[in-house]
Amino acid sequence: MVARLLDTEPEEAYNYSRVALRLASRVASVREAAGFASYVTGRYSEALTEFRASRRMTGRADLWPVMADCERGLGRPERALAMAGEPEVKQLDKAGQVEMRLVAAGARSDMEQFDAAVVTLQSPELGSSAIHPWTARLRYAYAEALIAAGRADEARDWFAKAAEADTDGATNASERLAEIDGLEFVDALDPELDEDEQDEQDAAPVKARSGKVAVDDAGDDRVIYEDEEDVEEYYDEDDLEIDEEYEDADKRPENDQR
Repeated sequence: MVARLLDTEPEEAYNYSRVALRLASRVASVREAAGFASYVTGRYSEALTEFRASRRMTGRADLWPVMADCERGLGRPERALAMAGEPEVKQLDKAGQVEMRLVAAGARSDMEQFDAAVVTLQSPELGSSAIHPWTARLRYAYAEALIAAGRADEARDWFAKAAEADTDGATNASERLAEIDGLEFVDALDPELDEDEQDEQDAAPVKARSGKVAVDDAGDDRVIYEDEEDVEEYYDEDDLEIDEEYEDADKRPENDQR
């Protein structure tokens, strides 16, 4: 239940994890799940406690990067950097080593060592053309590090590479790329717009496209359509009937008109 709710309802997942801890605190998987529930809700001290407990029970090193990130969350980036140099890192698989590199670069940025963060992320994995589950995040982190180091021109290329690899939407690389290029996306059917605003938004382009606005003697705005297509577009059958009545009236002798 905790794992199922982590992405959609993290606070609810945290509450379930507390119940699970009371019932089975000696089970390593329960401690690990409780750690992640605390981690995603920003309770880094609790998360670190649970991850340490799970690691003691299993002897596994795969939680090492997230434990280091908890140290960052607690405002101790220097401890995270120290963990990046510990022997446990060598026990990690490739994905774990990349994750540890990301945490170490983040710690460098926390300490405002932006050039060092760039160097930390430079690795064979970054330069590889192969796409892995962590590729988009690694490229994105590198682009952000370049931005922080004042190398925005290089960052654009890496945001583009991150967007290319990000098939699951793990980052907002596409939005960052558009931001750099000065593009802005507007949702024409924004659900937050109320009905009146939506009507105004829909009507504005038609008025601008269809003709000029003039002010008559009474001060009322009228739209003057400049071509036959515009006139036909805004006439309906009732309008045509009225026009025919006026045309018939104009053809009558002057003394027959009322």
